Amino acid sequence: QVQLVESGGGSVQPGGSLRLSCAASKSTLNAYRIAWFRQAPGKEREGVSCIVGGDDATHYLDSVKGRFSISRDNAKNTVYLQIDSLKPEDTAVYYCAAAAGYFCSGLMSSYTYWGQGTQVTVSS
Repeated sequence: QVQLVESGGGSVQPGGSLRLSCAASKSTLNAYRIAWFRQAPGKEREGVSCIVGGDDATHYLDSVKGRFSISRDNAKNTVYLQIDSLKPEDTAVYYCAAAAGYFCSGLMSSYTYWGQGTQVTVSS
């Protein structure tokens, strides 16, 4: 069983930055794929980024490439999502998700464990 707790969300102006954190209860994150999903009001949840253990390969949704950066700190059992140049369309609840395995996936069904989410609101 893995428990995930997100933090770092908030309200920011367009162009601002946030760093989201996903703290895991399990100390072997390196054997898991960890992803960030987001769900905007009235829309389906979508995967925005993923990182896998081993070589720390990363993947990004095309629309966030160049602005989002995912990283992990195994010593702290934490995965981060750095979000720069925030846009109003980034407004959503951001969730982290985890599953055992070494391949990224953008499908919700590929993840076993989910956090409760953290709200990101971008407006002027």
